[in-house]
Amino acid sequence: MAGTQYRGSEILDVDQFLKDKDGLASEREKEIGQHIGYRYDVNLVPDYTRMTPFLTKYVEEMGWDDLNWLEDVHMGYEEGKPAVFDRNINGWVRVPDSIALPDNQQDRDMIARELLIKFQMSDRHPLVQLREAYRKY
Repeated sequence: MAGTQYRGSEILDVDQFLKDKDGLASEREKEIGQHIGYRYDVNLVPDYTRMTPFLTKYVEEMGWDDLNWLEDVHMGYEEGKPAVFDRNINGWVRVPDSIALPDNQQDRDMIARELLIKFQMSDRHPLVQLREAYRKY
């Protein structure tokens, strides 16, 4: 079968990831503790009609035609609490309890993308402290 490897997982069956109920197939999934959904279901590709007003303006300001690097950002969970994974700090950013999350996964993912951008732009992001500590000018 063509494409028998995927990031540390050996693919034995075309439906392997759909049938895998026991656990996590790839090294990356084991590391982050959850399945990477869009690998298994093309329906998880973002529905652009569900973009939040903030994301719509952000994409417009950036001059993008799509969500680009945000497409693989999804709402996940850390210790049972909703969270989004920030690759820059290699850690989870928990969703504040004050934010009511919708039942629709696409809407939850859009909120996760918005929260990630806002956190990365905030003064509370750890990279801001690094920039201040190590910038030369």
